[in-house]
Amino acid sequence: MTTYHTHSPQETETLAATVAQHLRAGDVIAYRGTLGAGKTCFTRGLAAGLGIKSAVSSPTFALVHEYRGERLTLYHFDMYRIEGEDDLYSTGFYDYLSDPRALLAIEWSENIDFALDFPHITVEIAPGAEEDERVITIKGDGRF
Repeated sequence: MTTYHTHSPQETETLAATVAQHLRAGDVIAYRGTLGAGKTCFTRGLAAGLGIKSAVSSPTFALVHEYRGERLTLYHFDMYRIEGEDDLYSTGFYDYLSDPRALLAIEWSENIDFALDFPHITVEIAPGAEEDERVITIKGDGRF
């Protein structure tokens, strides 16, 4: 487990771009954090670190956005409205897991804890003492 402090959205994105260099196909990132904590900001940094040029936005209404990179395809999920196995199944979540180039970043992952019964990376983002400060804790395997 490693904890970082960032003091601006740009610093959060830079941290995420660095994290992206250590990610590989099949990784699942489970975000934890309140509304406005910086989950989408972190995902923008991941995309940049993966060389993805597309603009990253919150998948709130679409449930999932797909961003293709040279090395990996980033699938950005929003599970805020997921209330059970049937809802999760309808998103195609399990199909995305089988993509050999997939990297999944899941906002509101606590809503699908029942499905995250395999090794994954947890990124917890919490407000810090200052207005734009974020405390980011990354838990996973030996890479983090």
